[in-house]
Amino acid sequence: MTIALGKVEKYINDEIGRKGGLLFTVIDPDDHKTAENAARTAKNANEAGSDLILIGGSTLSSQDFLDSVVKQIKENVNIPVVLFPGNVTWLTKYADAVYFMSLLNSTKPYWISGAQIKGAPIVKKLGLEPISVAYLVVEPGGTVGKVAEVDLLKRSEPQAAAMAALAAQYMGFRMIVTDAGSKPKEGHIPLEMIKAVSSVLDDSIPYVVAGGIKTPEQAASIIKAGADAVQVGAAFEQGKGSVENIRKMVKAVREAGKQKPC
Repeated sequence: MTIALGKVEKYINDEIGRKGGLLFTVIDPDDHKTAENAARTAKNANEAGSDLILIGGSTLSSQDFLDSVVKQIKENVNIPVVLFPGNVTWLTKYADAVYFMSLLNSTKPYWISGAQIKGAPIVKKLGLEPISVAYLVVEPGGTVGKVAEVDLLKRSEPQAAAMAALAAQYMGFRMIVTDAGSKPKEGHIPLEMIKAVSSVLDDSIPYVVAGGIKTPEQAASIIKAGADAVQVGAAFEQGKGSVENIRKMVKAVREAGKQKPC
């Protein structure tokens, strides 16, 4: 039996097929301090051509603040708003969908399946579209690597990441995200690792790269290496989330997407 894709998931797949490379703009509510600031960045991202707004972070000041941020963002954009949750508290009815993630290389069962068991009834009650995501964390891993006690994928071992991604595909996950963590000193995930991961995945499985992507040139190189989308957040913080800056990132991703082999 074929499982029908939800509206947002179908949109992501269709846009990858049409554009070759996508930009997901990540907004951490606590980094933007106010709901108005977060909504302004989201509005800029929408105007600049970003394909998706992701709401997520390592901490959450309050449920009310999350509700307010997502509600205001929804009022200012016409692209999907998707939750990138740090735990089961990162859920709100105002979003369109949620990364229903399993952190596969955590050493703690809670982050592999425990949080998902607790969160599933809430997702259903809120009417959120769940997007089945395998989440793989690469050195240095940042806050998520420490909090989730992750057995970090080594940057020097691209085939280990490819094996993990292939296993995720075989287990039925419909999207793969590899993340180096927020603001890694080592930079984004090595291109050789991206090439290795993308080489083992079916075309029907979107592959998203996150963490340490600071410039349009870096985003383009990641798409050329085989990723379908990049997640960018920190590069658009502290007043850098202007329409002009985000548009440069979008342009680089689009041009790189056109150069990918069909």
